Amino acid sequence: MMVKKFISFSMVVMVLGMLVTTLDARQIDDVSCTSALFSLLPCMPFLQGVGPATPTSYCCAGANDLNQKANTTQIRRDVCNCLKPAASRFGVNPDRSKQLPHLCNITLSVPFDPSVDCNTVQ
Repeated sequence: MMVKKFISFSMVVMVLGMLVTTLDARQIDDVSCTSALFSLLPCMPFLQGVGPATPTSYCCAGANDLNQKANTTQIRRDVCNCLKPAASRFGVNPDRSKQLPHLCNITLSVPFDPSVDCNTVQ
């Protein structure tokens, strides 16, 4: 069972690595697109709906860290514009992405949802 989880996680990391190289690597004030994606990497099994019904503590820590770094409206919009195409590429389940803040006990100000309008992010 542990080997299966490790292989699944390794596959996600490899796919993320390939996709990150095609994403815009610009710096978003103190948060690069790459670092934003890596902050949420532990959340991928939960967000895709292939993992447990609750996010791991590593996922919540990464989401909280990203949330703290995205401390202005412009940074949150820039991070949103980074995460939006990644959510589509990674097959993020919109229902799971909406559950993440509540389950991690944070007020997540940057959605990880393929259908969000990033211009409305405050």
